[in-house]
Amino acid sequence: MVENGRLQIPSMKDRCTPAEWQARVDLAACYRLVDLYGMSDMMANHISMRVPGEEGAFLINAYGMMYEEITASSLIKIDVEGNVLSKPDFGELNYGINKAGYVIHSAVHAARHEVDCVIHTHSWASMAVSALECGLLPITQTAMRFLKIGYHDYQGVVLDEAEQASLLQDLGQGEALILRNHGALVVGRTVGEAFNWMHRLELSCRSQLAAMACNSPFVQVPQAVLEETWNNYQPGTRRPYGQMEWPALLRKLDRLDPSYKT
Repeated sequence: MVENGRLQIPSMKDRCTPAEWQARVDLAACYRLVDLYGMSDMMANHISMRVPGEEGAFLINAYGMMYEEITASSLIKIDVEGNVLSKPDFGELNYGINKAGYVIHSAVHAARHEVDCVIHTHSWASMAVSALECGLLPITQTAMRFLKIGYHDYQGVVLDEAEQASLLQDLGQGEALILRNHGALVVGRTVGEAFNWMHRLELSCRSQLAAMACNSPFVQVPQAVLEETWNNYQPGTRRPYGQMEWPALLRKLDRLDPSYKT
C-alpha cells in the first residue's frame, strides 16, 4: 500500500455523492494548509467537516497519517455517535479515528448546526499562550478580533464524553476557544472561514509571545477602541471570512502538490 513514500489509497469518489466528494477535497486541502503554515503536530490533532445532506455525519482524519499526506479519499466518515459510516481500504494498516477527536468534534457538530468545519491544533504558539494566566492579549489589531475569545480549563486528555458539556458551554456561540494548557479550537460555517480563524489566532499567539520576549511594556489601547475593532470583525459587519482567500489557497496547493484532491 506504500509506493515512493506515499500511501496508495483507493479513490472514494465513486462511493459518495458529489457534495460529499467536494467536502472531502476541501477538508483534505485544509489539512495540507494547516501543515504548510506550521500549525500541525505530526499525526496528532484533527480537523472535521460536516457531510452535506447527511444529518449528524462528518469527515475526520485517519489516526496514523501525517497532515501533509491527507487526501480526499483518506478521510473517514463517522456520525455524532461515533459509528464509522465509511472508510477507505487502508490494507494491513487498518487506520481508525482518534477518540479525543471524536469526543471534541462530535460535541460541536451535534450542538452547532451552522458550523461546517472544526479545527483543533497543538501549535507551539497556541500551547504557550494556553499556559499563560493572562491568556491571549489584545495587543495587536489581529488579536483584537479575539477580544472575547472563550477559555476551557484543562481536565486531562479529552477522552471522557462528560467533558463535552463544559466544552460547549465555554465555546458558546463563538468561533474560537483557547483550551487551557492544551491548544486551540476554532469553528467556521465554511472550511475557508474556519481556516481563516485559525490562521489569525495563530498569528495573534505568535506575535504576543514575540512581544513578551522583548521584556518591554505594551502600548495600551483604549477599551473603546478595542471594542470597536472587535465589532468590525464580527459577522454582519464584513464579508464572511475565507470567501476571498480560500480559492487562492487552493490555487497555492495546486501549484505545490495537487494530490490532496485524490
